Amino acid sequence: MRFVRLSNMAAGVAALALLSACAPTRQTASTAAPKAPPACVAATPGDALVGNWLSVTAQKGVAGALRTLYTLKPDGTMMYVEQVKRPRSPSQGLEESGCWSREGKTLVLRTLQSNGVPVNLEDPIYTNRVQVLRADASQLLLQGGQGTIRAKRMSPGYRLPF
Repeated sequence: MRFVRLSNMAAGVAALALLSACAPTRQTASTAAPKAPPACVAATPGDALVGNWLSVTAQKGVAGALRTLYTLKPDGTMMYVEQVKRPRSPSQGLEESGCWSREGKTLVLRTLQSNGVPVNLEDPIYTNRVQVLRADASQLLLQGGQGTIRAKRMSPGYRLPF
């Protein structure tokens, strides 16, 4: 009987030792506070870029159409929704939000959230710069690293259909 008690006690001690080996040995305190997202700066009144812009393209190697809706608001905030629409398949998409600004003839899109999740503000992938070739009442023409982007102005409440 004594052997059984000692065996149970030894098993309990071994289990505690195993569990304590998995536990963290100390708290790791983060010395750097999370960086606050930048504030968006309002666009110049009457800026031709303000509005909803829809681009529909076919990319080499991608089955279906790539639809992109840029929503550039007067307060400097933006939304960027990209959706791949394939025949007989549900749409797949990406939704990013953040700030936009103009630096001369360059449109700067700064993503702060991707699909509702805050992004790493230090990662350069979340800042996109494209040249504005033309912006008028009905058409937006941009030049970026992926080529020319042609977009047409949509109504203020327009959303991409799924």
